[in-house]
Amino acid sequence: MRSVSLAVFLAVLVASPAVADDWAHWMGPTGDGTYYEEGIVESIPDSGLPVKWRVPIAGGYAGPAVAGGRVYLFDYVKSSGESFNDPGRRANISGSERLLCFDAATGNKLWQWQYECPYSISYPVGPRCTPTVDIEGPDDAGRVYSLGSEGDLHCLDAETGKLIWKRNFKTDYKAEVPIWGFSAHPLVDGDLLYCMVGGDGQTVVAFDKRTGEEKWKALSASAVGYCPPSITNFGGVRQLVVWHADAIQGLDPASGKSYWSMPIKPDYDMAITRPQRDGNRMYASAIRTASVMFELAADRPTVKELWRGAPKQSVYCANSTPIFYEGVVYGTDCNDGALIAVDADNGNQLWKTFSPTKPDEKRFVRHGTAFLTRIEDTHRYFLMSETGELIMAELTRDAYKELGRFKVLEPTSEAFGRDVVWSHPAYSGRTAFVRNDKELVAVDIAAGSSK
Repeated sequence: MRSVSLAVFLAVLVASPAVADDWAHWMGPTGDGTYYEEGIVESIPDSGLPVKWRVPIAGGYAGPAVAGGRVYLFDYVKSSGESFNDPGRRANISGSERLLCFDAATGNKLWQWQYECPYSISYPVGPRCTPTVDIEGPDDAGRVYSLGSEGDLHCLDAETGKLIWKRNFKTDYKAEVPIWGFSAHPLVDGDLLYCMVGGDGQTVVAFDKRTGEEKWKALSASAVGYCPPSITNFGGVRQLVVWHADAIQGLDPASGKSYWSMPIKPDYDMAITRPQRDGNRMYASAIRTASVMFELAADRPTVKELWRGAPKQSVYCANSTPIFYEGVVYGTDCNDGALIAVDADNGNQLWKTFSPTKPDEKRFVRHGTAFLTRIEDTHRYFLMSETGELIMAELTRDAYKELGRFKVLEPTSEAFGRDVVWSHPAYSGRTAFVRNDKELVAVDIAAGSSK
């Protein structure tokens, strides 16, 4: 059973259109990949869906964020240097990271913030972190936070784009830039902004969200990893959950004090996907061998391991965070590229399909990727395929049932010899906001929409 406090929190989100309509940070209003708006399509017709607008942008993996009637998009404008995608080598290129703000209804550009930022990372297409928007009320202009691939953290006025404060993880903290760049989306909670920084005693740092002042720092790890922090309630306390290269840990959000630690060490430091919770269980998944279910104690902030996935069983998600709902984990597996459903009781696979990643494949798509979003309290999902198609499907423990698909844009990034779209969409105002390395597209998903 979900805790009373979490149930009340979700009920408030669902009941409040002002909150539920915004997709102000990565993976939506509750941070777990759930979309709460009503009045959307039941299926995608064969004729497709209407496109409201398209605007040109530059490269990046960062998904859009939507808040206060504005869309925020983070990209990279390359100026020189050899750009190549090699998971074992850093490319050196020159260019600028850029935060763009568009009117959500029209696509008109309202402002942009741009700064020079040479890249020395692998897969140097652009920034990884979705902007995080914080608007406290109708009289608050709000702030938008961007974390660039080289560790540039900026806080801007969400309405005007004016710089409020900035930090740099390399210069301020002497942090090492991960080979695939800083990728852990910043998290706002209360008065604090939480970031995964890296280094001795500073794996996670809490900043004052208004001034950028450091409030606390905590933890040492062999590497910072790529996983965003999240907030949850269990064991009678509120907790900040972080996953670095060595373990998942639960911390006191106010002080950084550690409550518990679950050793999970993914290959290549690839702690990427957000640990997902369903009732009193939490699930973590990473490349090749990390697939772990653990139990959250009801009366104190401790955890207990329940199982670890067996070879060629369970699901091993690397690029996209799985969804954990009603005792089933759904995710795209990095080992063979299929969408897989897993029984949360034992880690056994219930079914698998390549339909969301490569419909004509039967055996293997290296790091095949689709980004899953659950629709309200249903078994219907939006899946953004790496092929550039927006898919609607019904996912249950028994089967995958497709409810239509629409080609929104072309895959423009390269991975393992094929073209891909590896960016999580945003869903807000009955609209899907989808990007590749050339354009940002707004797709009408309101009930009755057809092309």
